[in-house]
Amino acid sequence: MNPDIRRANLTGEEDSGASTFPSGSVVSVKRGENRRISPKRSVRSRRHLTASAKEPVPATQLSRSAFFADFYAYPAASAALVVFAFANNPHHWLSFLSALIVGVVFWSFVEYLLHRYVLHHVTWVKKQHDVHHHDQMALVGTPTWFSMLVFIAFVTMPALLMTNAEVAACFTAGMMLGYLWYVTAHYGMHHWKVRPSGHLGRLRRRHALHHHFDDLGNFGVTSGFWDHIFRTNIKS
Repeated sequence: MNPDIRRANLTGEEDSGASTFPSGSVVSVKRGENRRISPKRSVRSRRHLTASAKEPVPATQLSRSAFFADFYAYPAASAALVVFAFANNPHHWLSFLSALIVGVVFWSFVEYLLHRYVLHHVTWVKKQHDVHHHDQMALVGTPTWFSMLVFIAFVTMPALLMTNAEVAACFTAGMMLGYLWYVTAHYGMHHWKVRPSGHLGRLRRRHALHHHFDDLGNFGVTSGFWDHIFRTNIKS
């Protein structure tokens, strides 16, 4: 066998929910382009996940109304920010549109960083995230009021220091739309029946590999771009 390729037989026995592997799935992890994963490290990672999931963890599961609040609050907030910008200065629509697109794209980078370095390495947050890895169908997430405060403090306020209010509003709206796509796609991967050949089906496949290998790769949920850039991609 080519030494540049490591293979792991994924049976999905330790996964639950919609993103489990079909029996006999094979993953190829190529040197350079994709991440090389030692089988021992994979088993050790999954044992740690199982052990940490059994530890006492502060309440992370939201009520249905609290969990789905994102799906109403973020479209409304994004629309309000865009309307504010265009109502104040409609002649600069190209700048506003550009800021919106940049916000959406930049979110994918933030998503990768948060998932890789915060959700899997910051102790308290990691324990919350391990609950999701242990029970993929649970409605585990960030309360809308808290994520909104994070957007205001770490997106809107810094943007206001660098540009005018209208452009900052559109950039924030773009980031919010990126986050909305993230929570929608992530929910869909675990709860919806999707076509394997469709875009969401391919994303689900990538995400299922992440759940199997835990903190070893595939940190991008809505895109694999940054995993390729930082060589953490696990390709099936």
